Amino acid sequence: QVQLVESGGGLVQPGGSLRLSCAASGNIGSIDVTGWYRQAPGQQRELVATIASDGSTNSADSVKGRFAISRDNAKNTVYLQMNVLKPEDTAVYYCNAKVVVPTVIGRVNYDCWGQGTQVTVSS
Repeated sequence: QVQLVESGGGLVQPGGSLRLSCAASGNIGSIDVTGWYRQAPGQQRELVATIASDGSTNSADSVKGRFAISRDNAKNTVYLQMNVLKPEDTAVYYCNAKVVVPTVIGRVNYDCWGQGTQVTVSS
């Protein structure tokens, strides 16, 4: 079983910064792509940024130049540094990880989600 635990959300004024963290624990063989998604009230969940095991990244146009994603493979942790936050960044942010779990029948791929952390940008 794999668990993802997010931290770092909160209330911040426009123009401010926050850093989200997501730590994976459990029977982890390796983590392929991992990243962050967000969902605002009444809207669908959308991609924010992802990072692959080779360090290559992908991010939404709306956050390019403001958000940076990184990962620490030794700690099975992914980070999202959010700068110059805007009110439209307000949402619940979810961590996602494509985890490879070793089992008796071989390696099994799991698509894991965290419980979400609220980010509110308001003056």
